[in-house]
Amino acid sequence: PITPMDATGMRDYTRPLDLKNGRVEMAHGAGGRAMAHLIETLFARRLGNEWLAQGDDGAVLPAPGEGRLVMATDSHVVSPLFFPGGDIGCLSVHGTINDVAVMGAKPLWLSAAFILEEGFPLGDLARIVDSMALAAKQAGVPVVTGDTKVVERGKGDGVFITTTGVGLLPFGRELSGRRAQAGDAILVSGALGDHGMAIMAGRDNLGFESPIMSDTAALHGLIETLLACGAELHVLRDPTRGGLATTLNEIARQSGVGMLLQEKALPVNPLVAAACEFLGLDPLYVANEGKLVAICAENDAETLLSAMRRHPLGAQAAIIGSVHEDPQHFVQMATALGGKRIVDWLTGDQLPRIC
Repeated sequence: PITPMDATGMRDYTRPLDLKNGRVEMAHGAGGRAMAHLIETLFARRLGNEWLAQGDDGAVLPAPGEGRLVMATDSHVVSPLFFPGGDIGCLSVHGTINDVAVMGAKPLWLSAAFILEEGFPLGDLARIVDSMALAAKQAGVPVVTGDTKVVERGKGDGVFITTTGVGLLPFGRELSGRRAQAGDAILVSGALGDHGMAIMAGRDNLGFESPIMSDTAALHGLIETLLACGAELHVLRDPTRGGLATTLNEIARQSGVGMLLQEKALPVNPLVAAACEFLGLDPLYVANEGKLVAICAENDAETLLSAMRRHPLGAQAAIIGSVHEDPQHFVQMATALGGKRIVDWLTGDQLPRIC
């Protein structure tokens, strides 16, 4: 269904949006009345706050006080758009909040840019924006500015969303992939691979008796807990695309160190492990959207682990390995059988369109 005509034979974009049967039209991205109507009645109504209500090309935001700004941006092209435990809307909020928070910054504001395909159901778009709004409200990080474009039918894939986040980093706080040191401990905040396998199960209709749920979540509350526990933190990172293995290889290269993981210590939910085995995948390379990797001074590992486990998002946290000197910057794993193997970079893209 398309927008009805008014008495003059022109499209009538003053009527309420038909969220049950209506579809995105090219006019919704053309910058005119139709686009203004879509923004006002769908986006602004759901994401509304005092900064978004300014209605300008950029939001005028309060000065953050003493500290430095952290800015991160991420594009989201996940398929399917709706999956067990989440959807592209909440995922786009959580992912960018986490990218800001793992730098040690307090996330303050988000922007959101939408690329919509002509013909996409308005009801599904409203569901996505509602999910974004709820995620932003729960996280206390509002969407303060945005943009919308529409591409011709067949030239997109429903909805792509790019979100950008801004946060405040206090002076003296330094967290970076460059700061891992020989002797450090490596921790993860919970079970690996939940998000990636939830996407794959939904995409391929694997039909497990109990659905695998995505772990998508905003991690800044957990990170605040870790920063307050007194442990000497060096690195925080969220292991998204490429999973834990790729993330640790990135950090090892940045810091010029090697790492040794303990296979027996890696937390993986049984259903995820079974799904990975069925599909021939390694949980180490499967994406997560609600977990973090923390690297800290060895003497503070138990303190950090206790702090993680006290938070709901860290209940399955574990110490999984250590950092050591290695001019080759290899990530290795001590296997359950007593040997060692290289945990190399992800080659190719075993799980496309995962976030």
